[in-house]
Amino acid sequence: MNATALRGATLHYDDLGPSTGLPVLLIHGHPFNRTLWAPQAEALTAAGYRVITPDLRGYGRSSVTPGKVFLSDFADDLAALLDHLDIGRAVVGGVSMGGQIAMEFQHRHPRRVQALVLSDTSAPAETDEGKEFRNRLADRLLAEGMDCYAGEVIDKMLAPYNVAALPDVAERVLGMMRATDPRGAAAALRGRAERPDYRDTLAAVREPVLIVVGADDVYTPVADAEAIHRLVPHATLVVIEKAGHLPGAEQPGAFNRALLDFLTTQLARHAGMEG
Repeated sequence: MNATALRGATLHYDDLGPSTGLPVLLIHGHPFNRTLWAPQAEALTAAGYRVITPDLRGYGRSSVTPGKVFLSDFADDLAALLDHLDIGRAVVGGVSMGGQIAMEFQHRHPRRVQALVLSDTSAPAETDEGKEFRNRLADRLLAEGMDCYAGEVIDKMLAPYNVAALPDVAERVLGMMRATDPRGAAAALRGRAERPDYRDTLAAVREPVLIVVGADDVYTPVADAEAIHRLVPHATLVVIEKAGHLPGAEQPGAFNRALLDFLTTQLARHAGMEG
């Protein structure tokens, strides 16, 4: 693990695989950390890719910025991290909130995106109801901590049947949630409540896009992934069976096959067309 100071925060991150490999930046969701992507990092580095998995500010071992952290703050942090690593362009992927950060990155830094990977996420702006919910939840996490919340949402983060069927995965996901600093989680919730609409951004994307969703995701169901696919008709949509909101953790084999197939076919085809 590495750390660097940037934009008023200290970001911890893993930089794995050969330095000459195609860079793949993977962005975790709320309220997790970079280790969520461990199965993908292992598969990608074995295939020769360079994988960068950061702890977003306020999560994992990165420093906390209390108050409100916008998706644009996270996106600019990641651009600064790529600068620090002397990486011009990368495949940028994220799950849930991480997918929205990837969309924000596409909006703010489009020339740095070689391809997008959007897992279990949604593009429209937050609703009034959603804003109220996220701000109330932020208040609650600051008052109570993460433990009760983690227990309440584990069967939504994972498909309910996987909580019992995959106890090691459930424990790993619970551990990440419980270890998150409530101040960091609350700041991200308040910023995410103000998120813009990314549909125009997605409609303008010409780079390859992979959309992945768990078949039994209740937070961002298959319909949300299909809506993104309609915006980006040249994208690849993959539905992962026997998975909920975190298919990369629940069904890593199927997720990794979809990701590697995308990188070796769609991305290579796009590169050939550019050439």
